[in-house]
Amino acid sequence: MLRTADFHYDLPPELIASHPLEERTASRMLVIHRESGLIEHRNFADFPDYITPDDLLVLNDTKVVPARFFSNDGKIELLRVEEISHTRWRSMVRPGKKMKPGRTVEIGEATGTVVEVDEDGNRIIEWDQMPDPARGALALPHYMERDPEKLDDNRYQTTFAKEEGAIAAPTAGLHFTPELLEKLPHSFLTLHVGIGTFRPVKSELVTDHHMHSENFRLSPETASRLREKSGRTVAVGTTVTRVLEHLAEVQPDYPQATSGATDIFIYPPRKLKAVDALLTNFHLPESTLLMLVSAMAGKDLIMEAYRQAVAERYRFFSYGDCMLIL
Repeated sequence: MLRTADFHYDLPPELIASHPLEERTASRMLVIHRESGLIEHRNFADFPDYITPDDLLVLNDTKVVPARFFSNDGKIELLRVEEISHTRWRSMVRPGKKMKPGRTVEIGEATGTVVEVDEDGNRIIEWDQMPDPARGALALPHYMERDPEKLDDNRYQTTFAKEEGAIAAPTAGLHFTPELLEKLPHSFLTLHVGIGTFRPVKSELVTDHHMHSENFRLSPETASRLREKSGRTVAVGTTVTRVLEHLAEVQPDYPQATSGATDIFIYPPRKLKAVDALLTNFHLPESTLLMLVSAMAGKDLIMEAYRQAVAERYRFFSYGDCMLIL
């Protein structure tokens, strides 16, 4: 049985990228060739060298929305993890002990009442009016250990972000500029990145972990291009991978345009059905995303690649360098 601890690796804290590089395309890129086991150390600027005109890049066009709010007195912090409706939110709250059912919180002119605590400890809050979005801030990942800055408004967002709804960026897409992307065969889908993607695996056995559901949409245009391509499906990010693999499992006539939600959890020895190559950033130790890339390339090869990435001083996580799995 696979254990969560099997996906641990040691990461020096100074390798965690807390700010982006000046240029989006300046990141390094570790390349894994699955069949041969070859590991190359390249730069993201070399990415087009690995793509043919017959391939199709699929990217996630979700847009990050400000999801971190503070009460008027500054004592309560809310992270909106799901907007059930404009006036009904599912939120992570700190400190939780103060926010039991019946308690209220004020953000600007809006007053919210805790109506329920779900099984994960999130608070369902009913507002008398929608809180002013301008009072919200980006919810940067905790490992950056800083508050959002002006530069994050642009850089913690892909250049092709369009569909509002994510609380975190689909970070593999952060490396692309419009100029680079227009040279490559590509299309988009939408998955609104929620807290489930980043929720820590607390169970000892991998199989005991449950993923939260996230909403997605595959457009008719992208479904058509996936059917018609003669080359590889190249997923830009684990969010794209999860949508395509979910649909390959549930649609007998995959791929067809649809929308819905997925809680798919991909880990070894599962084989991927829909994705032929994957561009992704480096992921946290013992995370579901590290398990996903291990399913694609094999755990031993992935852990060796991560060992080399640490030794070569790659930059890790959301604002860090990237990995291409072929």
